[in-house]
Amino acid sequence: MIVTTTETVPGQTTKEILGIVKGSTVQTRHIGKDIWAGLKTIVGGELKGYTGMIMQAREEATTRMIAEAKKMKADAVVNVRYTTSEVMQGAAEILAYGTAVKLK
Repeated sequence: MIVTTTETVPGQTTKEILGIVKGSTVQTRHIGKDIWAGLKTIVGGELKGYTGMIMQAREEATTRMIAEAKKMKADAVVNVRYTTSEVMQGAAEILAYGTAVKLK
C-alpha cells in the first residue's frame, strides 16, 4: 500500500478515487509518565515518554487507515493528514485520514 502526503503518487496515474479513509485511536496518559513529565518541566527538555506514546498512537491510527483502504481494494492512500484532539482531560484522539485511490 502506497501512503503519501502528496495529492498524487509521483509517476502514477490515478484511475479512480474510492473515497476518504480514516483510522483513529484514543490514548490516555499514565500516572507514572505524568509525574516524570511534571518533574521534567522544572529542568526542561523533551518528554520522551509522551513522544513515544504519540508516535505509537500515530502508527496505530495509520495502520487502521490502511486496513480501511485495503477493504476498499485501494492501491494507495494520498493526501494523508494527521490531527490530534483532546477528548477528555488526560485522553487524546489521534486521527489519520486520506483519500483511497486506484492506480492505473
